This record gives sequence, C-alpha cells and structure tokens, in this order.
Amino acid sequence: MPIIKSAKKAARQAEKRTAHNQQIKKDIKTAIKAFKKTPTGENLKKAQSELDKAVKKNLLKLNTASRKKAALAKIAKAAKFVEKEAKEIEKKATAAAKPAAKPAAKKSTTKKPAAKKTSPKATAKKA
Repeated sequence: MPIIKSAKKAARQAEKRTAHNQQIKKDIKTAIKAFKKTPTGENLKKAQSELDKAVKKNLLKLNTASRKKAALAKIAKAAKFVEKEAKEIEKKATAAAKPAAKPAAKKSTTKKPAAKKTSPKATAKKA
C-alpha cells in the first residue's frame, strides 16, 4: 500500500485507467465477434471504428490494429463472394423457370461536335 499522498492518488488513477482500458478492449472483442458471426457492412464499420479508437488512445499499436482490420476485410470479402454465388444460383433457377424476354432495341447515339473553347486571355487580346 502506498503511504505518500501522491502515490495513493496515482494508485487510484491507475485503477480507473485500467478499468476504462479493459472496457474498450472488451468492446473491440464484442464488435469483432459480432462481425464474424454476421459479416455485414455495418458490423465491419463498427469493428474497424473500435480498433481505430483504441489506436487513438494508445491501447493498441497501429500495426496491430491494421493487421486485425485487414483480417476483417478478408472475411468480409469472402462473405460477399459467397453471397454473390448464392445470388447467381438463385438467378439461374429463376431464369430457367421464366421464358426469355425480347431484347431491347438499341438507341442510336450521335455525338454533337464540341464547341470551340476560348480562353479569357485570347478574348482580351482580340478586343
């Protein structure tokens, strides 16, 4: 136990800081677990935000947070790939059930000639 008044205060401050830091780390872990359970864009954003806050408060080193964010991005990318495959399979199943539709007629696109551009300096010299 500290005897000096300043040492007692330092011990109290250390306790409060430790509790606060543990809460932030707990928030990071829960956000990452939530993202891994259901990888959505909103959960990814929240997890990355928590990691950034921890770096800002010097709880995590920048490279540690970057490494974790990269791993989360990799999971998100894999999840999107799986979702796209499922959607493609669903589209093929619905396309097989429906008859093919008529192709739409193409619109003719004609370009207009570009207008000549004059700089303000050129017009001032002419006048």
